[in-house]
Parts: sequence; C-alpha cells; structure tokens
Amino acid sequence: MGQLGWIFAVFSAIGFSFKAILVKLAYRHGVDAETLLALRMSFSLPFFLVMGWRARNVESPLAGRDWAALFGLGLLGYYLASYLDFLGLRYITAALERLILFLYPTLVIVLSAVFLRKPVTRRIGIALALCYAGIGLAVTHDLQVAGDRSVVALGCLLVFGSAVSYALYLMGNGEVVVRLGAARVTAVASSFACLLSIGQFLVLRPAHWLVSQPPAVHGLALAMAVFATVLPVWLLAEAIRRIGAGPVALTSNLGPVGTMLLGWLLLGEAIGGSQILGATLVIGGVLVMARR
Repeated sequence: MGQLGWIFAVFSAIGFSFKAILVKLAYRHGVDAETLLALRMSFSLPFFLVMGWRARNVESPLAGRDWAALFGLGLLGYYLASYLDFLGLRYITAALERLILFLYPTLVIVLSAVFLRKPVTRRIGIALALCYAGIGLAVTHDLQVAGDRSVVALGCLLVFGSAVSYALYLMGNGEVVVRLGAARVTAVASSFACLLSIGQFLVLRPAHWLVSQPPAVHGLALAMAVFATVLPVWLLAEAIRRIGAGPVALTSNLGPVGTMLLGWLLLGEAIGGSQILGATLVIGGVLVMARR
C-alpha cells in the first residue's frame, strides 16, 4: 500500500504540472482564457458531481453556513485562482508560472503573520529569502528571452494573484475540511467553481463559442479536465490516505521540475542557467519551510 501511495503522489504532481502545458498548447489555436476555462470546467463538472454524490453524508446534511463556506472556497481556490492563472499563462512561460504558483506555502506564512499575528521564525525567514531569490532569478531568465518586458511583468502579477487566491483558500479550508470531510469539500467547492466559470463565459462570450472551437481545443480541454484536474485530485487524496500528508507534500516538489522539462520538450521553451538555479532555490526554500 505504501509503494502504491508514492506512485499515486508522483503521478498527481506530474498531472498538476501538465496543466500549464495543455493551456499553452490550446492558446496556439486562438482560444481565449474565458472560453478555455469554461471548457475545462464543463468537462470536469460531471466528475465532481459524481464525487460529491459518493461523498454525501445523509446523517449530517449541509447547513446554510456550510453551503456559504463551500461557495467561498470554490470562488477563491478553484475559480479565481484558475482564472488568474489562465490569464497569466498568456504572457509567461509554463516553467515560470509553475514556480510562481509554487510560492503558495510562503504566502500562507506571510498572510498568517499579517492577519493572524503568527510569528515568523528565523528558519522560515531563510526559507522565504531562498524562495523569492529563486523567483527573481527565474523572472530574469524570462525577461531576457521576452520581447516585451511589460508583458512578462503582467503575466507574473496575474499568476502571483492566483497564488495569493489559493493561499487564502488554504487558510480558510482547514476548519471546513475537519467538519465536512475532504472529499465532500473538494467535490462541492469544485462544482461551484465550475458553475462560476461557465457563468462567466455565458456573460462575456456567445454561447455557441463553446461548441465552435477547433477539435484540438476540445481535446486539450478534455485532457486538462481528466489528466490535470480530476485525476490528480483523486490521486492526491488516495496518496494522502496511504502514506500521509507529509510525504505527499514532498512529491509536490516534482511539479516545477516536471513543468520545466515538459515546457522544453513540448513547447520549445528555453531553459537557462538562471532558471535552473532559481527553481533550485525555490524548491530548497519550500523544503526548508516544510522541515519539522
């Protein structure tokens, strides 16, 4: 069971890292962020509804405050974070996007210090310095290969906003998960995010755009829903059940490396020395932060 748990954790990390690659490939066919996100969520919604039905608890039905909390989590953690991420991927490489998103544990620390008055230890301070120095090096690499530096800056800000949104989601979901269970929280919050994404599309774009996209876009959106959304979520939950959250968290360090390699292989993104060193510093900082 332990070996299977490690396999699940590794494939979950690879699945999440593959999302940025699929988004960048879809953009080559002229689709916009709102339409692509709506397609991804439309394909994902049936899976999450089934997951929610299986995780239902007849003996403890959801109260009004539970529905409100789950809507808020879906808004922050799955809808807003995904939308900002999709927008940012228009302007920066997949490798840089994954590194910026990987900062979310540091943002949880910083936000907790600011709003919850939690102290920042010397070790955490060193970890923060490593992470943000690494991001600075990775951004320098993208600025060197980009034609318009303001575009890179905009992409970084959008993806950083995505990381902030996800960090706020993590800060808010702890008590809700304890009360309602991880599977039910994930399924219901994700379903709300799907509905929000589809609703946003219907407000901003003609409805027929969903079906009029090229077959390649539909195929990439379906792959994104199955292999980079639903399946990694399930594998992550199963891995945590088998080997625990600590070991699973360590495997998440494969994400930035996997995205960098996949971006080089499938997108032709350049890999420079500053980018490799930056990724090493970010991963090292997160590992220092996670050490007991």
